[in-house]
Amino acid sequence: MRDFHKLTIWIKSHQLTLKIYNLTKLFPKEETFGLISQMHRAAYSIPSNIAEGCGRNSNPDFKRFLTISVGSASELEYQLFLSHDLGFIPETLFKELETETIQLRKMIYTLIKKLNE
Repeated sequence: MRDFHKLTIWIKSHQLTLKIYNLTKLFPKEETFGLISQMHRAAYSIPSNIAEGCGRNSNPDFKRFLTISVGSASELEYQLFLSHDLGFIPETLFKELETETIQLRKMIYTLIKKLNE
């Protein structure tokens, strides 16, 4: 069994989740049950699936959960894009979070490739 706390992808995804929670505090209240809720779910799904995959006893199971986390990162990337277009996120912060999300997704893909070797 792997210790997810030691994985860089888990650490970075947890940090990203915290940033998303802080960011959405600034969103309009009418988005509480819409975009805010969806962004929270997509964000915490990334480290949650990494952690769950670490608890599995096989590489195929681990890869499956990593693949789910990649999908959640893609979902979050779109939600950041939408939030920016709606005027909820300033350009500089959007670019920073978008870059962080894309880099995280690439890191997860790299681990999936290593597990395939």
